[in-house]
This record gives sequence, C-alpha cells and structure tokens, in this order.
Amino acid sequence: MTTATPTAPKALTAYRPFWAKRFGPAPFLPTSRQEMDALGWDSCDVIVVTGDAYVDHPSFGMAVIGRTLEAQGFRVGIIAQPDWNSADAFRALGRPNLFFGVAAGNMDSMINHYTADRKIRSDDAYTPGGVAGKRPDRATLVYTQRCQEAFKDVPVVIGGIEASLRRIAHYDHWQEKVRRSILADSKADLLLYGNAERAIVEVAHRLARREPIEAMTDIRGTAFMVRDAHAPQGFFEIDSTEVDQPGRIDEHISPYMTTAEAAASQGQACAKDEAAAAPAVVAMPVSRKVGAVRLPARDKTVIRLPAYEQVKSDPVLYAHANRVLHLETNPGNARALVQRHGTGASGRDVWINPPPIPLSTAEMDHVFDLPYAREPHPRYADEQGGHDGATKIPAWEMIRFSVNIMRGCFGGCTFCSITEHEGRIIQSRSEDSIIHEIETMRDKVKGFTGVVSDLGGPTANMWRIGCKSREIEAACRKPSCVYPGICPNLNTDHGPLVKLYRRARALPGIKKILIGSGLRYDLAVQSPEYVKELVTHHVGGYLKIAPEHTESGPLSKMMKPGIGTYDRFKAMFDRFSAEAGKKQYLIPYFIAAHPGTSDEDMMHLALWLKRNGFKADQVQTFYPSPMATATAMFHTGLNPLKGISRHLDGPGRRAERVDIVRGDKRRRLHKAFLRYHDPNNWPLLRQALKDLGRADLIGNGKHHLIPSFQPATDGSYTSARRKNSTPAPGRVLTQHTGLPPRPGVKAVAKAKKRPA
Repeated sequence: MTTATPTAPKALTAYRPFWAKRFGPAPFLPTSRQEMDALGWDSCDVIVVTGDAYVDHPSFGMAVIGRTLEAQGFRVGIIAQPDWNSADAFRALGRPNLFFGVAAGNMDSMINHYTADRKIRSDDAYTPGGVAGKRPDRATLVYTQRCQEAFKDVPVVIGGIEASLRRIAHYDHWQEKVRRSILADSKADLLLYGNAERAIVEVAHRLARREPIEAMTDIRGTAFMVRDAHAPQGFFEIDSTEVDQPGRIDEHISPYMTTAEAAASQGQACAKDEAAAAPAVVAMPVSRKVGAVRLPARDKTVIRLPAYEQVKSDPVLYAHANRVLHLETNPGNARALVQRHGTGASGRDVWINPPPIPLSTAEMDHVFDLPYAREPHPRYADEQGGHDGATKIPAWEMIRFSVNIMRGCFGGCTFCSITEHEGRIIQSRSEDSIIHEIETMRDKVKGFTGVVSDLGGPTANMWRIGCKSREIEAACRKPSCVYPGICPNLNTDHGPLVKLYRRARALPGIKKILIGSGLRYDLAVQSPEYVKELVTHHVGGYLKIAPEHTESGPLSKMMKPGIGTYDRFKAMFDRFSAEAGKKQYLIPYFIAAHPGTSDEDMMHLALWLKRNGFKADQVQTFYPSPMATATAMFHTGLNPLKGISRHLDGPGRRAERVDIVRGDKRRRLHKAFLRYHDPNNWPLLRQALKDLGRADLIGNGKHHLIPSFQPATDGSYTSARRKNSTPAPGRVLTQHTGLPPRPGVKAVAKAKKRPA
C-alpha cells in the first residue's frame, strides 16, 4: 500500500476529459430516467445521492460535485432526498457505471433534525416548504446501505460534512457515547473529507481506467479501511496510542565489549558489519536526554491513534486522540493517521491520508464558473404547479442573491468545525471571477432587484488573507492564526477586499451590496479603512458579530479574543456610522453553556448585557458537534489545547480540567442568564444569585439584574420581536455558531435562529 505524498497536485483542468464530454453540459443534472432520455444518455457514470433538495447553485454541495465531474466529461445524475425505506428509489437512474457518491447534505443530518437539547426540530431549511423528515437520522449510513442493496457491485464513496466530521471514532451527543468511524459503520469503499473536488475527480478518472477502488490508497483527503494492523512497507509508524509514556531507556554498555559485541547484546547488528533496518514502530515521546529520534519524511510516516476500543471508555485517550488529530490538519506538514477498530482477526484499521491540497485561485474560479442554473430543479415547481410558498426551499431563498468568495478559516474557534472540514488555509477566488458571478446573477437570476445579500463565505473578511511566507505556513502547527493574538506572520491587509467592494458596487444595475457572513472583528480592527468602507456602504442597518462571551474563562476555551477587542470594534463602528450620517446597530452573538463556563461567568455576561442595554430574543446553547475540540472538552472534561496527561496535579502537569455544563437544570440556568429580562426566568435566577452569594443583584433598582417581585403571568411570555422580523435596536441575538459549516451556505447558519 502507498499513501498520499505532498507533491504538487494535478490541476483540476489538467485531466484528459472522459469520452462522454461530447454530450455537453446539462441544463440541470438529471433526476429521472425521462431526463436522461432527453439528454440522450443510456446511463450515468456517477450518481450522487443527497439528503438535500437539488438546487443547482454553487452553494450546494451536490451541485458543486456534480458540475465538477460533468466538466471532466462524466455523466452525473442526482438522487435527491430519496425514500430510504427501500432500495427502489436508489435504482431510479439505473446502475452507475463508476460509483455512487453519498452525502447527507450541506448539513449534518443529526444537527439538522435535533436541537442542542436533543429536541426534534420542526423544519428543514434544505427541503421544499421547509418540511422536516425528508431525510433519515444518520443519513450517510442509511443511504450507503440502500445503494449497496440496489447494486451490490457498485463502489460507494461517502463525503460531505457528515462523513467528514466522523472520519475517526467520535463522541456522539445524541447517544452520549463514542461511536466508531462512519467508514467502519457504513462499510463504504472510500471516504472523502473536506472540500473534495480534487479527490473526487481523481477517483472518477481512475475508476474510468478500470483501476479497482481498493487500490486507491494514495489520494489525499481520503480515508479507507485496511485489515493489516501494521504500517505498510516503507512507512514509519509512530505509536501514539498512550500518553505519559516514558522515554527510551538505554542500558549501560560494558566498556570491555567491542562495538559489534555491544550491538549484539542489544539484539542488533553493528552498522559497520550490517546495515540496520529502520524500526517499523517508535513510541512517542522519546527521551530528551538521549535525543530525538530522526524521523523519516512526513509523507512516509503514519501516526497510530488509540484504538476505538480504547477511546470509547477512556476519556484521557479520547482527548489525546483529538489533540493529535488537530495537530495533523495542515496540508503542508500533516501525516497520515491510523486507528484500529475491532480486535482479533475481525479488527480493521481506518487509515486517514493527509488533508487535500487547497485549490488554487484558478481552480476556485474553475469550480465557481461552471454552468450552474442557480435555482432549484424544475421538479419542485412542477410538483405543485408553480414556485409558490409551499415549494420554496428556505436555504436557497437565503443565499440565492449571495456570492461565495472564499473557503476556509484560520480562526480556529474550538466550537466550530470549519477548520476540520474546509481547513485553515484560505482559498480565494479571483476578483474577475467574483465580478462575473455578480453580473451573471444580475442578468439571469429571476427576481433579482439589484441587492446582493452577501459577499463572503465562512467569514466576511479573510478573502486573500494568509501567511506572509509559504514556508512558514507549510511548517506551522498552530490551531489559530489570531489567538491568543494575531500572528506577526499573518498578512492582515484588507486593501484587496476594499477594492473588490468598490468595484462590485460600481457595477451597473447593482443598488446595494450587503455583507451577511460572520465578520472576524479582531481582524477587521487592524484595517480602519476596511471598517469604514464596510460601515459606510455595506451594512443594512444591523451588523451581526460574535464575541461569544465576555469572561476570560470561557473565551480561553473557545480561542476567542477578549471583550476589549469587541469594544474597540464597536467604537470604530459607531464613529464611522456617525460620519456616514447613519443610525446603525451592532448585534452581538453569545453562546450559553460552553465548556469552561461557570455560573458566575454567565452572571457577569448577564450584567454586561443589561449594562449595555441588550435583551436576547432567542438563545441557543453550545452544540457538541462531532470532532470539534470543544466537543472533546465536553465529553472528557479535559482541555486538549493544554496537552493531555494522566497526572493532573503537581508542578509538571500538562492537563487542565474544564468545567462542563451538564444536566437540563444547569443548561436552563445558563440560558436564563442570557434572557435575564424574561419574567419566566426570574425564580430560577433569584435562587442562583442567592447560591452565588449575589443576592445584592436582586431588587427594583437600575443596578439590579432582576426584580424582587414576580408579576402575575401565565408563563406565556414572548419576545417583542415577531418571528422572521428584523431585530429591534438594542437587542442581542444569541446563537451557537459552532454548527458544522454548510459548504457555501454560511448565510443559513448565520441567519437561521431557533427559539430555545
């Protein structure tokens, strides 16, 4: 077996097109045999199965993968939101010539179905009419099983956010236990994680050349199962299955022995007499006294993580595995990972190759310039006789007039999964490509009124920002470029983004360009010119940002800047708004019940909110999404950011315990502090303040947090803000921003807020 090497990747446009390219691009990728017949196809080369409704727009994963493969010459069909109760729906397009591609959708199916408190959601933004229940729980597993039932001999490749964040053994919030890698549970042939264009194109071309999928073990950004529990020939395996291992111990050698005799006493041969082979496995860490072991090239190194059977019952090893995983996320220096699942003859290894090499600007342009229809498949209109309110797809409505300009995030927030999925190296489109998409949207998209709802991505202001040195970037293992402070090697120049904004809003027919993506305000304050440009021209009255908390304890576990940075940004925001003659409001987001948050921390946050005149309309609590660092804290009670050790006491300790908010009562309390103004919360808060020794905050004065009296109420207190209306001035929206990213549709994650 061989694995991926960090050599320069083959460009997406460098492949010889598959013969079916002669058919040309389809208006929509077909979803039925009738549509295939109309295109002159007798079969599909690839069939993509997705849990979302099919929207042919670059913000939807199935469209990006489908159009990317189509550009390579492959005939791609879409099976969207199939009936999973039998395999019949998975036979609708016939047998694919190459493989099934399976994804739960732009959103993890469990997070799509359940709130942070594990209550069933009543809607689904990725379904016509917002109807819930059109996809199963753990959709990737169910869809894979049905594909295998439909055509047993067809390879199944899984991907998307759900598979990406479950590629190793992971804590599952809904079952409150550690589950196996989704690859082991699904029995799929291959898993693609992260942005998968580069990997999916290579897989398709190699399968078209009749190469067996079992042989595809050298593709970056992929994971697969192997039965051999040992590193393959030519690989150096680092054993990282335990923490606090002693260093290498060298016995004292008799000075009366010859060199050869000394070597023989150690079970070795003298290097002069016989070249000694490099060891297959070395334990970590090695003794500093003896000196570090000289390791081979990273592309020939694999790190063995603690096995599933170990991490499922040992919180220390789970936290350790999570730390190692996050240290191996930089495509420039990441090593392969391997994790055992099962024991004895039935056991197998999950082998995870290093992350994919980020797309170049030219490749990003290629992907986003493909012939997307930029609207839902006509079937959704035909089924109801027109695009009425019942057939609208909420996620598409939110992003239909937005433009995605970049991917990735180097913020490293522990509750967020963008880094684990898209990576921390920013992948930017060219200015010309972005302008071309705005012009296309202006000229061809029905209903466009001249207002671009967003020009952004995972963040609003990381476009064309990155490390000043490619060499430093490739060697860096820091989880964040902006925490605890902005790295001196980070280029923070917002000049190119200001130029893009100015060019975009000068286009004929463009009335307004709003910025709806999350703004990294600690980065923005480095460029007053950018803040002035943003505030003067691109804020629609309200700008939402995410300080997440005010206290240093939880902020250190989130890897977020202190509240002082928010104060600096607010001062700039207010000043530039006044200079522009505009009355505009800053709307901050906060997270309740995040690991590391004490009851006292929430009390201080509530006091800050009242002091600044904010009242939370809606609240969401911390959501333990798979594979996030904060989720590891939640499950283990340890902080992987500080290093992991079994010895928590003493001067040399390398581990830190984290206060975890568990139980419905305490979670309700933390949400109640954020909604201190709700009379229904006052009895709970009165008792909590007494328990904290802060009964002085109970009273009827302005300096008190809650009143001492309890008004007559039927328990039906509702916010003054109506559903789906614009927040009133002085109100704060609190939301868990750590939901796994929905590739290309971050506006949905930012804008869709649910009542507690």
